[in-house]
Amino acid sequence: MSRLARPRARGLAFRRINGPGLVMNTIDLASLLFTFDGRINRAKYWIAFAIYCGVMLIAVGLIFALPGMIGIIMIGIIYIAAIVSGIAVGIKRLHDCDKSGWWLLLFYVAPGILSTAATNMDAPMIVNLASLAVSIWGIVQLGFLRGTIGANRFGPDPIPGAATA
Repeated sequence: MSRLARPRARGLAFRRINGPGLVMNTIDLASLLFTFDGRINRAKYWIAFAIYCGVMLIAVGLIFALPGMIGIIMIGIIYIAAIVSGIAVGIKRLHDCDKSGWWLLLFYVAPGILSTAATNMDAPMIVNLASLAVSIWGIVQLGFLRGTIGANRFGPDPIPGAATA
């Protein structure tokens, strides 16, 4: 395929880089961050995480740069977009592991509920440990475990050629 005949990704995208030991496929950031279907691998999950860190640094800067209510509204918009995007990325990461997106309720909501419940108990240590265990499980599941090799019920393997390797 000639250079001019290649299809172009919409929006911001990383281009394919070929080098010694490095191959990165094109990533359409809009579909990575804001669609709920399909699968993403660990590398794309961590790219999204790095984007969130950068966006949060910008949001903190906006707190000091924009006056009064304008800053609060802008930060609210940024946080809502980050929450929706985080859910979308988490769902696609769980899809890569052949798990339903509903597992995010456990990983995102259960630690908060357990920690809140621990404040109303006489012996909160075990409940706080359970909250920590669920949080660690979520981090390991989303960020470190490899997804299913080959196609699963949520789509093809996001790593090209992984099923044949």
